[in-house]
Amino acid sequence: MPQIPLHYVDLRTFCYATEDEKRVEEALRTFLPDRDDEPFEIERVESEGHYGDRILVLSARVENADDVRYVLSRLADLESFDDLIDELDERVTENTELFLRLDKQAAFEGDVRLGDGITFRGKVEAYPAKKEKAVENAEEVLERLRDEH
Repeated sequence: MPQIPLHYVDLRTFCYATEDEKRVEEALRTFLPDRDDEPFEIERVESEGHYGDRILVLSARVENADDVRYVLSRLADLESFDDLIDELDERVTENTELFLRLDKQAAFEGDVRLGDGITFRGKVEAYPAKKEKAVENAEEVLERLRDEH
């Protein structure tokens, strides 16, 4: 895949008081590239729920082209990959961002499924910066990814 038409990918999940932080981090790392020298950096921000319970927000921004390529290659494992391509018009915003929700429990088990728990937001390159061009670019890269997979 020579060119990646994404400026960056943001991945984010919440770790609730009832969840094991290490397991939630492991689920998020399913989509992050491994690095030999050090693990991919995950930002942690503590927040508070409606009833005063602790919520930890785990997030990572992937900007390097090879790392973005890795994240996209993980998406290629989706069983519903063709459906994802068909839904791009609903998944790309006017701000040229591609949104997906991924199943956190499946990710913990190393599987990639659409669902709840992990938010994927990718900023799609589009010149001019219009939704139609972003959908076109996202479709092109996802189809290429599917064909290579």
